[in-house]
Amino acid sequence: MNEALRIVVVAPDLDLADPTDDDLREQAGRSRSLRIGLLESGFNLVATLPADVFLAERLHQLQPDLVIVDAESDARDALEHVVMATRDAPRPIVMFTNDEDRSHVQAAIAAGVSAYVVAGLSPQRIRPILDVALARFQREQALRQELAQTQSDLRERTTELQERKLIERAKGLLMQRQNLNETQAYTRLRKAAMDQGLKLAQVAQRLLDMAELLG
Repeated sequence: MNEALRIVVVAPDLDLADPTDDDLREQAGRSRSLRIGLLESGFNLVATLPADVFLAERLHQLQPDLVIVDAESDARDALEHVVMATRDAPRPIVMFTNDEDRSHVQAAIAAGVSAYVVAGLSPQRIRPILDVALARFQREQALRQELAQTQSDLRERTTELQERKLIERAKGLLMQRQNLNETQAYTRLRKAAMDQGLKLAQVAQRLLDMAELLG
């Protein structure tokens, strides 16, 4: 399954980094190691993209299965770009960084990152990290879908209960004012609904509204 994963790496372009800047050279070397490790592990690295305003459009075009953010503590804007770019089409996000600030870890997880990996990167670690991130993302998506379905069912049941109450009130009104029994009142409501092409609850609401208007 892993070999079929389409992966996009979001990282700054460090190929032209100042060779005299030790920090940038170290970051560039780590970034290259990450990409090499992905390829050596058999993953499909489809693109390396910068974190810019075009990221959402590019991700939409590429349709990756997983997004990796390769960033330092001074490049947290990259994560914000990725989160915004995947807001409408959620994907697992893995962040590799040398930033050991625990507050950044918490913020990243809260933003939707499936795995936050601090330093110590080696090709052997990449596959299990991505496996865990993908499994976690799939589990979270399943829980969200389950919650959404539960909320939808609850709203549906609430609507049905409200409609039944309307119908009962309308039947009671007809029984009282037209001296009908319950079956006759219900039959009259149903016939009115069929004749007007409306739901039974809509006819009931109109009847109650008219009764309230006329007093």
